[in-house]
Amino acid sequence: MSREAAYTRMLDASAKLQWNVAMILEAKAIEAEKVRSWLINHVTPGTFTEQQERLKTALHVHQQLVEVIEGLTKLHMGMTNVLKAALRHEEDSPGGFGGMTDNPFDMGEKA
Repeated sequence: MSREAAYTRMLDASAKLQWNVAMILEAKAIEAEKVRSWLINHVTPGTFTEQQERLKTALHVHQQLVEVIEGLTKLHMGMTNVLKAALRHEEDSPGGFGGMTDNPFDMGEKA
């Protein structure tokens, strides 16, 4: 498989991954709307006898949202690395390979 074909496959996989992320985000938005609606209707000052209980429930909901955002951030960073690799490939040299055929382990030492 040529290097160009490998990069094309990487970009195709990245595009499919982005589509799946969009579907996940859409589902999360629907779920978040349901949670918001439930919280508005069920979490009232009369629901909890103690302020501490209310705080624990709110923190639990927010912690779940933070975990979703953190996971999406990591996923985004991975997709960014794929795109950087593909773009670096194109811009490194006019020959198209951008020095990628050079020995990556060459530390300037002569054998």
